[in-house]
Amino acid sequence: MRGSATDPNRAGRRVLGTLAGTALLLPLLGAAPAQSGDSAVGLQRAFAAAAAEYHVPQSVLLGVSYLQSRWDGHAGAPSVTGGYGPMHLTDARTALASAPHHSEGTEDARGDSARAALLPDQKVPPISEVPARLETLPKAAGLTGLSAGELRTDPVANIAGGAALLAAAQKELGEPLSADPADWYGAVARFSGADDTATAAAYADDVYDVLRTGEARTTDAGQQIALAAQPGLAPDTSQLARAGLRKPKAGDTECPKTVSCEWIPAPYEEFGDNDYGNHDLGNRPAAQSIKYIVIHDTEGAWEGVLNLVQDPTYVSWNYSLRSTDGHIAQHVKAKDVAWHAGNWYINAKSIGLEHEGFLANPDAWYTEAMYRSSARLVKYLSAKYGIPLDRQHILGHDNVPGPTTSTVSGMHTDPGPYWDWRHYFELLGRPFKAATAFKQGGLVTIRPDYATNQPRYTGCVTSGQPCAAHGSSEVRLYSAPDESSPLISDVGVGRPPTIDVNDLSSRVSTGQQYAVAGRDGDWTAIWYLGQKAWFKNPRTSPTAVAASGLVVTPKAGLDSVPVYGRAYPEAAAYPEGVPAQAVSPLPYKVLKDQKYVVGDKVPGEYYYAVTFSTDSHKVVVGKDLYYEIQYGHRVAFVRAADVDLRPSVRR
Repeated sequence: MRGSATDPNRAGRRVLGTLAGTALLLPLLGAAPAQSGDSAVGLQRAFAAAAAEYHVPQSVLLGVSYLQSRWDGHAGAPSVTGGYGPMHLTDARTALASAPHHSEGTEDARGDSARAALLPDQKVPPISEVPARLETLPKAAGLTGLSAGELRTDPVANIAGGAALLAAAQKELGEPLSADPADWYGAVARFSGADDTATAAAYADDVYDVLRTGEARTTDAGQQIALAAQPGLAPDTSQLARAGLRKPKAGDTECPKTVSCEWIPAPYEEFGDNDYGNHDLGNRPAAQSIKYIVIHDTEGAWEGVLNLVQDPTYVSWNYSLRSTDGHIAQHVKAKDVAWHAGNWYINAKSIGLEHEGFLANPDAWYTEAMYRSSARLVKYLSAKYGIPLDRQHILGHDNVPGPTTSTVSGMHTDPGPYWDWRHYFELLGRPFKAATAFKQGGLVTIRPDYATNQPRYTGCVTSGQPCAAHGSSEVRLYSAPDESSPLISDVGVGRPPTIDVNDLSSRVSTGQQYAVAGRDGDWTAIWYLGQKAWFKNPRTSPTAVAASGLVVTPKAGLDSVPVYGRAYPEAAAYPEGVPAQAVSPLPYKVLKDQKYVVGDKVPGEYYYAVTFSTDSHKVVVGKDLYYEIQYGHRVAFVRAADVDLRPSVRR
């Protein structure tokens, strides 16, 4: 058949030739605005041409591509799993890495000074067999006759490769190359690369959600793409039974029904000299509340990272999320305490999510499938445990404070500047919006445009050398309203500030809120780490928007108040047999007349769990109260008795 997946030597090149011609016979779905980019006819027509050539409904091709990449080409750079182009065609040779997240730096993932520091030194073990989901690009090359290089770097070729894969999957299922999008559910499920029915179904359901709602956006190459909504579309889900996929592993997971989730437990085992791993048993939320969700990246590939979390001598987290299809593995129940954040107070009050990805590789992009799956999980956990959906409760690992002065400089910095917090919170249903009164709100919410906000970083590959230019969630801070002025310094880090990708001293992140300390033309000042910090915020292209809320400031008569990295109880609160933990301030202060945004008011609390047997475990709650504040890039705590709580609105 003309243009079918069985014509490998001619079909793909015919798509490219068609685009060099005149008008296309297949009408576009949705309005097709004027195009820009490397092709004179634009990506919208490339989707139409590939759909016509391979007899795949154009809406299906657009929907799959949106879930993979939101139609972005990323200039030919691979994703975190070696996926290329708008269709995220994978080549495993670019996907494998060996630097595990919790084996880097000096951070004790457990973060409990009552125990010896836990500093694992493992490498991600190599995978013995490359899974099929990481080798779709070579298969597309065979189906289209296009070279691997073309499929990686040419978006038009890449789209043709994706169409060929979908057509091949449809034929393998014994289904006709129908013009009706409802007839392609099984092929879409197979395109995910998942080997189990639950993950494939979750992926296909997501694609059909996109088809029902429609989408429109401008890509990273300036291409305007539109997909018209089909609200009544009902796919033939029975096709999945003929897809030849395994049934998912049985397990009592804590996940929403809208994602694919399996139980791969982290071990609670004794070993060595009175040691055990790799988490603590608890009774949350009955014994202590869950206040935070911490977003991490793995710094390693899926299979190897799963091997690590099943090692009792390593550390743990509650969930892992896979890049290619958004699949989730749960390792630690929410009632128990995983060792992931580097601060025992945060660990005891949080749930940790590890996302397959790399902090210091700006071009190793995250898929839309993983963003959406993560957002669904976070919304589920938020509703179940009453966790507010804001940036002082949905933390990056880079927002977790050092628990003591000696730990501040060694804390982790993931998921880093290339995690798209703005898009993530849109998926959470909590977009960062501007307050109505810019000058009267008293606060700002950091909200740059991710794609066009491209601050310079160094150290992604080689220390001191520039990173590739890329969109970022973060905005740089200066000591004066001038980009030639010194960067803001972090006294707790103990070294001069730099623009290194891992240096958080002078950076604020999307969604974080700060009290306004001044304005000068296109510049805004905020209170940050005890200093007045300036960032460029032009009215024509703002990097922050107005906000209002509650702030704390030192009580009258106090020149400064101490800042803490954990909200621990006073010594009198500890019962017999539980050693009192030091309420030790960090090397920071809130100075007179400075204001910091409040995230929560909490009692001092400590979870004593230093033995394998749970008989001695206790939750100690004090009478002292603390406010969680946005102090710098990381959150921190101040004693409620030291500060006044006020509205931010300036009268």
